Amino acid sequence: MRRADRLFHIIQLVRGRRLTTAAYLAQRLEVSERTIYRDIADLQHQGVPLEGEAGVGYRLGAGFDLPPMMFTQDEAKALVASVRMAQVWLDPAMAEAAQDALGKIMSVLPVEARVAAEALAVYAPSGGFSSTTQRTLQTLREAVQERRKVFINYRDLSDKPSERTLRPLGCFYWGKVWTLAAWCEQRNDFRTFRVDRVTYVRSLDDRFRDEPGRTFADYTRLTDSQSAERGWATAH
Repeated sequence: MRRADRLFHIIQLVRGRRLTTAAYLAQRLEVSERTIYRDIADLQHQGVPLEGEAGVGYRLGAGFDLPPMMFTQDEAKALVASVRMAQVWLDPAMAEAAQDALGKIMSVLPVEARVAAEALAVYAPSGGFSSTTQRTLQTLREAVQERRKVFINYRDLSDKPSERTLRPLGCFYWGKVWTLAAWCEQRNDFRTFRVDRVTYVRSLDDRFRDEPGRTFADYTRLTDSQSAERGWATAH
């Protein structure tokens, strides 16, 4: 990679993250941290407002931007492939937004990059989720974003029905199945639900706030701990 390209990529990587370390930049760009420190110093000398310091991390100061549509052909192809998959595996509102965003990007790409991206022979045939599951996913995703409780009717893997009031925390995609991580008010504990086994969902007016022991961070810590324990048990 030419040095000018590397400097451009440093700015792009830093502006896409809240705080970026030299170690992360060195790994992504396949150079030493010493090289990154020199590049950062040169960019700062040229007037790029990179704030931070070695050993802590860097961020891009306010008031600085670059033209957002400087995509390579491979990057444009990746966007097309991602949106084609989104049409099948995301909920309708998110899939439509992805398609609209791609249209805006494609309209300002150089002709060669646009033609190469549109000709990409990567497709995602229909047959992913049913329309009912997609609508359920959209309701749950929006409830997570708006921090609204939801009421669901659910059938577990044994086909046993139950009714739950949940604090939805996050939606997870596992390749063929979406699941919802939530705090279940009936069980007073974290639970995971397969979206395709939710037979009814209603977003409630009741909003929730983070409470110790019931947050998404608490859920991830718990699942990470359980995964580590299972791994230890398997190894021993």
